[in-house]
Amino acid sequence: MRLTAAIQGNLKAMMAAEVKAAEQAVSSGVKQATDGLKNELRGQVTGAGLGERLAKSWRGDLYPKGGMSINAAGFIYTKAPEIIGAFAYGTTIRSKRGRFLAIPTQYVTRRENKKLTPADFAEAGIPLRYVPPKGARRVGLLVVDDFRVTSKGKARVASDRAKKTGRGLTTVVMFILVPQATLKKRFDIDSVAQKWIDRLPKLVVSSWPDEKEKV
Repeated sequence: MRLTAAIQGNLKAMMAAEVKAAEQAVSSGVKQATDGLKNELRGQVTGAGLGERLAKSWRGDLYPKGGMSINAAGFIYTKAPEIIGAFAYGTTIRSKRGRFLAIPTQYVTRRENKKLTPADFAEAGIPLRYVPPKGARRVGLLVVDDFRVTSKGKARVASDRAKKTGRGLTTVVMFILVPQATLKKRFDIDSVAQKWIDRLPKLVVSSWPDEKEKV
């Protein structure tokens, strides 16, 4: 803040101009930091191969909304806190209902952007056969019999004709059964947040209006 020109001018007007400049600088700096943090957190999600949809669960709000203030603030949050938290800090997932977690293989299709579950197979009338652990394979399997795998690697229900001839039919592993699954830490939210907090003062200073704009 510069007050030297106030000796020759209107002190009240100069102070008002400085306050307005401060409001503009702080609000702009906070917006840049908020957007920067949000975009970097989204980048961590896509960089981990978890897709755009989960990445866009990161949102950012600015306060006060629709105005400028010396007390401007930004708030970053995710609309998928359980999923983000699991990958941010790591966690062990166990089955809530049975002995095993059913991990879908690449042959399990999606419905409403979610992988089908064993219960979905049962509802569709597609029987899953349990294959217990054996030898070096220490996990159980849920498989479907008399399916066919297309040239694109998709598992499909065989036609009645194919079932009669048996041509091209195979057993396909749909789920791998494990007692638990451990998700490793994939994000580093805290260090990224601290980085943008440390950048904020510089962003505010660089956003300060030119002296000519305040006259």
